Amino acid sequence: MDKDLVIAIDQGTTGTTVLVVDAGRTVRGRGYREFAQIYPRPGEVEHDPEAIWVSVTGALGDALRGVDPGRIAALGITNQRETTLLWERDGGRPVANAIVWQDRRTAPFCATLKAAGHERAVRERTGLVLDPYFSATKIRWLLDNVNGLRARAEAGALAFGTVDSFLIWRLTGGKTHATDVTNASRTLLFDLRTRQFSDDLCALFGVPRALLPEVVPSAGRLAETRGVPGLPDGIPIAGVAGDQQAALYGQDCTEAGDAKCTFGTGAFLLMNVGAEPRPSTHGLLTTVAWTLEAGGRAATSYALEGSAFVAGALVQWLRDGLGLIASAPEIEPLARSVPDSGGVVIVPALTGLGAPHWRAEARGLIAGVTRGTTRAHLARAALEAIALQNVDLVTAMQADAGRPINHLRVDGGAAANDLLMQIQADLLGVQIFRPEMVESTALGAAKLAALGVGLPPGAVGHETARIRIFTPSMAAETREAHLARWADAVGRA
Repeated sequence: MDKDLVIAIDQGTTGTTVLVVDAGRTVRGRGYREFAQIYPRPGEVEHDPEAIWVSVTGALGDALRGVDPGRIAALGITNQRETTLLWERDGGRPVANAIVWQDRRTAPFCATLKAAGHERAVRERTGLVLDPYFSATKIRWLLDNVNGLRARAEAGALAFGTVDSFLIWRLTGGKTHATDVTNASRTLLFDLRTRQFSDDLCALFGVPRALLPEVVPSAGRLAETRGVPGLPDGIPIAGVAGDQQAALYGQDCTEAGDAKCTFGTGAFLLMNVGAEPRPSTHGLLTTVAWTLEAGGRAATSYALEGSAFVAGALVQWLRDGLGLIASAPEIEPLARSVPDSGGVVIVPALTGLGAPHWRAEARGLIAGVTRGTTRAHLARAALEAIALQNVDLVTAMQADAGRPINHLRVDGGAAANDLLMQIQADLLGVQIFRPEMVESTALGAAKLAALGVGLPPGAVGHETARIRIFTPSMAAETREAHLARWADAVGRA
């Protein structure tokens, strides 16, 4: 019997999705399990590593129901990035809760490093900014604040990993301690050019090298399953990537200039910039997109990344905060009921402004309100605001990359809004491609795994199906007027 199925584990911040995908990109099995969020103190977010593992095995069992395990060719992993775990090498028991990417407890230490003048050098080496978002300061906090951990780490008794690494350890029965390049590039310990962990950065953050996993490609025969409930031993773990990089690959953004945007609570926009890292001078991050191994050779692509803190969350605020709509889908017909926003501009700085502005002090603003303004105008202005934030990100990316984007591929819940997608195409002046399979993150993990075991090209997701292409139709002068009003409002937020 042909081995033609690929398992994709998509381990997210609030739950785990597992898909079983066949050669025609059809989902043959699906499972989903949520797990609890832990908030010890304001600004702190934790996960129980065992709860993460239970969510994975539970979702895996659900997805495999009715599936012949003998058809499984490979397994791929994609994961919430930056979340930090420590566990015992002998037995694999976690020694503390995971510190989640959203956690801000290490902000004082980041401020100390900035005051000491380290930010420029760190950014040049890692492509990242000194921020609690990333893993290194979380590791240091655990070692310094959980009794006995630093001594055990320096003695080689403990292992560190982002979620991918923890899952690889568990899926292999403790045989393999590894992370892929995309997740390694989110730790603040990884040199983008050497593509290895840096001794200098480890020293700066106080992280013993003995903690760190081996860095492996995003696709290749990376490890094999052992002792996993419901799975045969020996299934290759052949694809691994952080969630946003997996979505980039899932959307077939494999050429320099290809870009994707995931519309969720916020908006995550990544652009493939090719085989050399592009330092950002416009407030973006530089990250590894993936490393693909074939024929004994590895090829690495890099990406620029920017995120807007508020996208779908703006619609939620209109629903829950203002009572403007009763449900999120209502915003599209309401916004369609008027030809434009009537001059209203919303700057959704509900938690400050992210890239490329990085203004934590900014606050939300609604400008241009007149006696004739209706709830429909506010709804339309909200969709325009989501799209205009992405215009700022794309403008910054094009300046950093020295080239325009080819088009923009989209996924995520809000990408289902046809009017938002048309507004995005109009304001960017490029075509928007919305794929048939909106679960691009899991699809990317499946495609990487298929590639890693040498399935024929196109065996899983050869070409992202485009069920809808949105083509710009707005006049240039109208677009420029929108952008000018937006820039003025952002400056006042």
